[in-house]
Amino acid sequence: MSSETSPAPTINRALLLGSSGLALMLAALAMLGPFSVDTYLPAFPSMQVALRASPMEVQQTLTAYMFAFAVMILWHGALSDAFGRRNIVLGALVVFALASLGCAASHSVEYLWAFRILQGMSAGAGVVIGRAIIRDMYTGAAAQRLLSLVTMIFSIAPAIAPIIGGWIVQLLDWRATFLFMFAYAALLLWYCYRHLPESLPPEKRQAFNLQFLSVSYQKVFRSIPFHFKAGTLAFNFAGLFLYVAAAPVFITQHLGLGTHQFGWQFIPTVAGIFLGALTANRLAGRITIPQQVLVGFGFLVGAGLFNVTYHLFLPPALPWSVAPLMLYTFGMSVVAPGVMLMVMDLFPDIRGIVASCQSFFQTMLAALVAGVIAPLLDTSVLWLALGQLGCALAGLGCWLAGRCYHKKSAYPSLNV
Repeated sequence: MSSETSPAPTINRALLLGSSGLALMLAALAMLGPFSVDTYLPAFPSMQVALRASPMEVQQTLTAYMFAFAVMILWHGALSDAFGRRNIVLGALVVFALASLGCAASHSVEYLWAFRILQGMSAGAGVVIGRAIIRDMYTGAAAQRLLSLVTMIFSIAPAIAPIIGGWIVQLLDWRATFLFMFAYAALLLWYCYRHLPESLPPEKRQAFNLQFLSVSYQKVFRSIPFHFKAGTLAFNFAGLFLYVAAAPVFITQHLGLGTHQFGWQFIPTVAGIFLGALTANRLAGRITIPQQVLVGFGFLVGAGLFNVTYHLFLPPALPWSVAPLMLYTFGMSVVAPGVMLMVMDLFPDIRGIVASCQSFFQTMLAALVAGVIAPLLDTSVLWLALGQLGCALAGLGCWLAGRCYHKKSAYPSLNV
């Protein structure tokens, strides 16, 4: 069978598409996550009525998804290291599509929890394996630029998902939001079957056995540099996800907007992600990664301080209550590409597993934020602002601690 008609495109064929085409495909895969979370947020009130569920029970559909996402994300990379990147992505898309149909057909909140768990188990494959594909095919500044380009395209999803969800709920009902997810997954499955490259040839794959996996996971989770770098990414993302999880309360109660007006929060948030990724793309290769990270943290911490200061003295109001979110996500996107590459380069032979472990770290913290921290803090916009500032400072602390540890490891005789 020729390479032009093969159902498993090779790297050479993928390179013919160009980095922009590959970035578009990988960003579309990564969008499954935001569509799974943000699209149905405006439907929470109607879901409570239709399923005769309490607000907390409906909130737990998000928590169930996030915990399943976090647990399974540990395995996507290992499976792709053993069986190939493409095969795992295609299988995950099939599971996600079927789970979306199950969510749409659910007639109790318990059934919805179960199918949301299936969605969570499959939605993370694209983002984890996409990072491994990029690192398989590109190195250095080129990899950093492609990661930034994926982020720029991907950033569209968190902006349009809640807007789409709001209009779907107004025009149809909450079940149609899950039918939308099914249609998106089915279309993506067809496209990836035709064009997704296999970037890990059989001779470079790792054995899938308990001993190898145990050694690999222990190697990663016992690595102090991994925890500092992964912690940097995780805490930065937690500051964003705090507002995502609190969006139904933040938008409708604190800002007094309708269910179709989630764009007031998500458009500035995503604009920051896009502009930050564009800036990171332009800075790649021009300044060092540590310099770029410090620039990003200037925006992260500055946004948090502004947010807290404003809400100490003034009530929630547009645009001042959402403007800091744009600055925060700008800084987060400037920090992320370089640190992400540093994480995966810690263990080049098991990049899939490393990408899984990093995503697990990040998603578990996000699940904790969604299930525990956001419900505690969303009673006040000031408390939300303080929570986001705390996340930014924790991320900065992880980065600085990692740099200090690196210096001590490089120069053990120096007391630095």
